[in-house]
Amino acid sequence: MDPLQYPELPRHPSWLDGTVYGALLNYRADLEALGPRMQTAPYLAPPRAPVLYLKPRNTWIGDGGAVPLPASASAVHVGATIALVIGLPCVRIREADAARYVAALTVINDLCLPHSEVFRPAIRERCRDGFCAVGPRIADAAFAQEHVMRTYIDGKLQGEWSTRDLVRPMARLLADVSEFMTLHPGDVLMAGTPRTMPLAHVGARVAVEIDGIGRIENRIVSERAAA
Repeated sequence: MDPLQYPELPRHPSWLDGTVYGALLNYRADLEALGPRMQTAPYLAPPRAPVLYLKPRNTWIGDGGAVPLPASASAVHVGATIALVIGLPCVRIREADAARYVAALTVINDLCLPHSEVFRPAIRERCRDGFCAVGPRIADAAFAQEHVMRTYIDGKLQGEWSTRDLVRPMARLLADVSEFMTLHPGDVLMAGTPRTMPLAHVGARVAVEIDGIGRIENRIVSERAAA
């Protein structure tokens, strides 16, 4: 079978030019629910440092872009998350100084195919074309205040969660990540999403929003129709 060929690369916001990172197991209820499994082999204990994954360039789309769903999947998880846009080189910073290194905030729809495995990287499920819908870059958004993230499917609210639910609040997450790797200006660090994100099917219109930061909307299409 010939590989799928898209007429053009997925469009994404012009300001996005760094690396997009996400944080796994940063939603308190998920970590608590997995508690017993964390004590078994091969890890024998919960993670002590942030568990990260990447959203490479092929995943990036902007408001209005189509999300291609492969024929092998019947639905895709969609979920709003808040993300930090890095403004200064960030390495081994203190939590109290984190706001100095953040140039802006943005809202992201972090999409993922359903999967049950939490101990192996879900690259095939998370890194597909169009699986990271990125919103506007808001420089004057309040960094330290609580933010509520909402997910809509076909106009109906299907998911809502808050930064109060994070294992590592945004400042702590940034400090802990910078302890073992350098983040550069233009990089983006997502706070993570709950594992139980709502499911959307082909034809659905999905939207994510954060008050004071923005709203983005995309349609789920079949991969063959998008090609």
